[in-house]
Amino acid sequence: MKGINTFTLKMIAIVSMLIDHIGAVLFPQITIFRMIGRIAFPIFAYTIVEGFVHTHDLKKFIIRLGIFALVSEIPFDLAFFGKIIEFGHQNVFFTLLLGVVMLTLYVKARNVTQQLSIVAVTILVSRLLNVDYQGTAILMIFLFYYLREKKLEKLFAVGMLILLVSGKIQLFSLLAFIPIALYNGERGPKMKAFFYAFYPVHLLALYLIRFL
Repeated sequence: MKGINTFTLKMIAIVSMLIDHIGAVLFPQITIFRMIGRIAFPIFAYTIVEGFVHTHDLKKFIIRLGIFALVSEIPFDLAFFGKIIEFGHQNVFFTLLLGVVMLTLYVKARNVTQQLSIVAVTILVSRLLNVDYQGTAILMIFLFYYLREKKLEKLFAVGMLILLVSGKIQLFSLLAFIPIALYNGERGPKMKAFFYAFYPVHLLALYLIRFL
């Protein structure tokens, strides 16, 4: 089957994220880095939903996200704030963790009222913790899940979300829809450890480069 598998999707997101963070940490005055970086999160949101739907052990999936959220926080704070601990902003693993916890509770909810309450509370928590992309990210993850069987509808819904709530530079995240639209549903090579470890390792490396 032709198209883009999960491995390729994640590699596109990682390269985009790396470019974004190089710009944010080392070359903040060069906007093009941040523009390219906008491609990353919609892909991460999409693949985290795929992971949620297809995981064989949801508990391990959540625990793994939680561990790497904690492990990544010091490299994240060092790279972006120059501090070992900065409680004012949390890394993207916390965003993804909240998204998966939300979906876990959502599918167990007994009625629409409970489902909507779970989504609303998760958005509130994302704002209180000030995780990356906050409520926009939570809604994006929810829409990718809720409309997962409807290819055009989910891209349209997430696209409208981006257009309605995002600033000008965030509009470049719409470019992520190109590889997402080409997704063929296949997993591709298994490199789970690499994808998880890359985030804290590259942030620590960027901090050391700037420090030196």
